[in-house]
Amino acid sequence: MKDYKLPFAVFTVAVVWGTTFLMIRVAVETIPAWFVAGIRQFLAAILMLVILLSKKELKWIGWKNFKYQIILSSLMLIVANGLTTVAEENVTSSLTSLISACSPILVFLGSLAFGIEKFTARAFFGLILCFAGILFIFGDGLLDLKNPEYFLGIICLVFAVFGWASGTIFTKKVSLAKGNIVLNLFYQFAFAGVLQLIFAFTTVKNYNFESWSIKSFSAVVYLAVLGSVAAFFAFHYALTKISPVQVSILSYINTIISIFLSWLILGEHISSQFIIAAVLIIAGVFTINYKPEFFKRKKLSQ
Repeated sequence: MKDYKLPFAVFTVAVVWGTTFLMIRVAVETIPAWFVAGIRQFLAAILMLVILLSKKELKWIGWKNFKYQIILSSLMLIVANGLTTVAEENVTSSLTSLISACSPILVFLGSLAFGIEKFTARAFFGLILCFAGILFIFGDGLLDLKNPEYFLGIICLVFAVFGWASGTIFTKKVSLAKGNIVLNLFYQFAFAGVLQLIFAFTTVKNYNFESWSIKSFSAVVYLAVLGSVAAFFAFHYALTKISPVQVSILSYINTIISIFLSWLILGEHISSQFIIAAVLIIAGVFTINYKPEFFKRKKLSQ
C-alpha cells in the first residue's frame, strides 16, 4: 500500500473513537461532567482557532451557515456528547458505548420517516436483532433501574442517542454549505464549549477545583486533542480515499474496542449476557446499514 496515510487515518479513527468512552469515565471520576464536556469542546475550539489563524482562514461564515452549525452543535455536541458525559458519572463506559451504538437504529427509522431510506426485509431482520440485543442488556438489570442516579444516567443516554441520530438525519436532509470544514467546526466547538461551561457553573454546586486529579484532567485534554480534533481530521481524510459506507464500519470497531478497554483497564464486569447483547446489536446495525459498496474499492480520480 503506497498511501501510508490512509491506514494510519483508519487506525486513528477506530482506536481513538474507541477510547473516548473510557476517557470520559476517567475524566468524570473527579471532574463534574458538564465541566468535562465544556472544557473538551472549548480546548478543541482553541486548537481549531490556532489552525485557522496560522492559515489566515478565520472569517465570518454568514448567518445561514452559522445557523446550521449551531443546530449541529446543539444536537451532536451539547445534547449527544454532553449528556453522554453526564451519563457516565453513574453508568459504566462499556454499557454507555453499547447503548450509543444503537443510534444508527434511530437514524434508519428517522430516514424512513423522511423518505431518505426504504424499508426492506433485511432492515426488518436487522431491527429484530437490535431490539433482541437491547432486551439482553436490561434482561437481568431491571433492579438497577430502581437506583435514581443510574436511571437518570440511562435517561441521559436515551436523549444523547436521539440527539446524535437527529443531527445525523439533519445533515442528510438539509443541504449544508460546504465551506471550510475547520472553520465550521471552530464555530461548533466554540458554541458548545461556552454553553456547556455556562451549564457547569450554573448547575454544579460544588466544583472544587483542588479535587480535580491530574489523571482526570489529562483525560479531558486527550478527549479534546485526539477525540475531537485529530480523530475528525483522520475521519475526513479517510472519506477522501474510501466511501462513506466503508468508513461507517469503523463505528462497529469503536464499540468493540471500548468494551474491551473498559474490561481491561477499568475492570468493568462484562457478563456473557452483555457479550450476547453486543453481538446482536452490532450484527443488527450492520445488517440495517449494509450495502454492496462496503467491500468494494472506491475508484479515485488522479
